[in-house]
Parts: sequence; structure tokens; C-alpha cells
Amino acid sequence: MKIEDDVVGSVVNRLRRAEGQLGGVIRMLQDGRDCKDVVTQLAAVSRALDKAGFAIIASGLVQCLAAGEDGELDRAQMEKLFLSLA
Repeated sequence: MKIEDDVVGSVVNRLRRAEGQLGGVIRMLQDGRDCKDVVTQLAAVSRALDKAGFAIIASGLVQCLAAGEDGELDRAQMEKLFLSLA
């Protein structure tokens, strides 16, 4: 399964933002910031990564549906991909 170019661009942008957020979390820890603030930002990074993963899986699902029953991924493989992000 090849990820569509427009999805790749969107996911890369999302991952770059998450990378910046993660750098911010590291700086917060090093600066001794309040635990609540650190955890809040860490949760934001986690959500950003989840959204990137879901976008990739959704792209694959669309491709599989378009290909019909002869698609590259079967139901079990798609389920495994979804569960990997759970």
C-alpha cells in the first residue's frame, strides 16, 4: 500500500508540529516546569501522533475499499493497524 502524496504532506506537517511540541516538553522538564503543564503538553504530542497514524490508516482503508476484495490489505491486517494505535 502506497500512501497518497497529499496524505504524506499532511502527515509530515503534523509530525513536524509534534516534533516541536516534544522539544517543548523536554525544555519544560529541564526548566523544572509544573507537572500539570508538562503532562498537558505531553498529551498534546500524543494526540498529534495518533492523528498522524489515523490519517495514514484511513488512506490505506480508502485504497482498499477502492480496490474491492482484491485489495492489498485484508480485514485482519486493517484491524491490526488500527489496534496498533490503540
